[in-house]
Amino acid sequence: MTKILCTAIALLGALGSLHAQQPRLVVQIVVGSMRADDIDRYAANFGDGGFLRLQRGGAVFTGSRYDYQQTSTPVSLATLTTGAQPSTHGVIGLRWRDYVQNEVVDLVRSKEGISPRNLIAPTLGEALLAESPESRVVTVAAEPVSAVVMAGRAGQAFWMDPMYCNWTTSAWYDRVLPEWIQQFNRERFNLSYLGDEWSTLLDRGEYRNTRRFDIVPQPRTKEEKREKRTPELRFADDLDRMLHTPAGNAAVLGFAKLAVAQYKLGADEAPDLLNICLDAPRRIAEAYGPESVEVEDMYYRLDRDLADFLMYLDAQAGEGNVVVALASDHGTSPSYDAGAEECDRFNLRQFEVIVNSFLNVRYGVGKWLLEYEDKCVYLDHNLIYEKGLDLASVQNEVAIFAMQFRGVSHALSATAMRTSYFGSGYARKMQNSFYPRRSGDVILNFQPGWIEERERCRSSSGSMYGYDTEVPLIFYGTGIAPQCVGREVDMIAVAPTLASLLGVRKPAAAEGSPLPEVTGEG
Repeated sequence: MTKILCTAIALLGALGSLHAQQPRLVVQIVVGSMRADDIDRYAANFGDGGFLRLQRGGAVFTGSRYDYQQTSTPVSLATLTTGAQPSTHGVIGLRWRDYVQNEVVDLVRSKEGISPRNLIAPTLGEALLAESPESRVVTVAAEPVSAVVMAGRAGQAFWMDPMYCNWTTSAWYDRVLPEWIQQFNRERFNLSYLGDEWSTLLDRGEYRNTRRFDIVPQPRTKEEKREKRTPELRFADDLDRMLHTPAGNAAVLGFAKLAVAQYKLGADEAPDLLNICLDAPRRIAEAYGPESVEVEDMYYRLDRDLADFLMYLDAQAGEGNVVVALASDHGTSPSYDAGAEECDRFNLRQFEVIVNSFLNVRYGVGKWLLEYEDKCVYLDHNLIYEKGLDLASVQNEVAIFAMQFRGVSHALSATAMRTSYFGSGYARKMQNSFYPRRSGDVILNFQPGWIEERERCRSSSGSMYGYDTEVPLIFYGTGIAPQCVGREVDMIAVAPTLASLLGVRKPAAAEGSPLPEVTGEG
């Protein structure tokens, strides 16, 4: 399928111009947990106006991937918007241990509220506004972490609040929520996206996936209609439900349409940037697994929402004035319980207790292990120094001990990361994820298929394996010829490419270079 499509696209590309005219509006859409082959997998039931419109009419990169281990959402969103590896942009996860203050630090939350204070590298939006102050940058996501990381320190950023499922922002971006959003919230419009029951969009025989948990099949048999259903997921509130159903995608794209109109994005010669992160696909994939009918149905509904959104962009900004970049923050693992034999999941609490007990036996009683976050082990440096121990030696002992746990494939100490250069293999990917001021004393990597044991989690990301690192990447629109590119592309190239299309310098910390197939350069 992919080879045939690439051949057809190449023929179309030969007729197109490689000169990249500057667009008035660049729209970056990030679909959470979308695997590299998901568009092809579900193409038979897609319409012509959504994913397939982008795939058939744009520059498709089939070898795009992240070149690091910690492929989690905040880390990869930072890579997409800064053009840098985690080892440079400094986002290693949602939380980390600050040894100077001896406290846990949250990436976007602090006593002052939600903000980008802890972001280090400038984003694409910041680069655009620095050179073109009359431009506008707007970021929309259901979750605050996604919105803040994509936006950076400039422009407008909006997300949903958990109490009312309304759109909100923080004082960093705007002290007063715009009146049009306040009116939107007063009408509780977001709740209109939440139906009474999530049922399949198509007849059951049209689905490739077979595992079904909460979704109601159409049509239903008499027995199924009489059946008392006990949902797999119990939702804590409306936002929780929004994030675990296709309503989350519809609400975000619906609000993005309003933002285009209210901020007049693409209405003048100054180029504008709209960032959209769709968090619901990630939540749905985590809860139900990539093999589920829920994930498949979500894609079919998203395809229709995307088609509607693209038509709206044409109407608002004018066809030929918009570039759309479609990517994903990461893929997702196979469900731990989907194979012939269920995989054991990694019990991180058990790990913490056993490692601390090991250090108690070796060095005396104490709370040696302070935190475990995103495969990082944080040790108590003060205790280690009080005991007169060598930090590097303790780190190495913990790394060696960690290798005895089932599911752990690699463990590297922070000292090894700091003092060695790994040019290839697993160690390079782990080193690309390592930021000395924030990463832990020991970094773990799991065996293929293994994930941490968490509530409502069948599938997850955060590994160096292909199901996590390989993602779709498509550029569509103004001046971009239809083509299919099979060479390997590092995702650090996305921000520099979009910066080139916007006519500004790439973000200051960017390590990637613009893709010539998109920009016409080189």
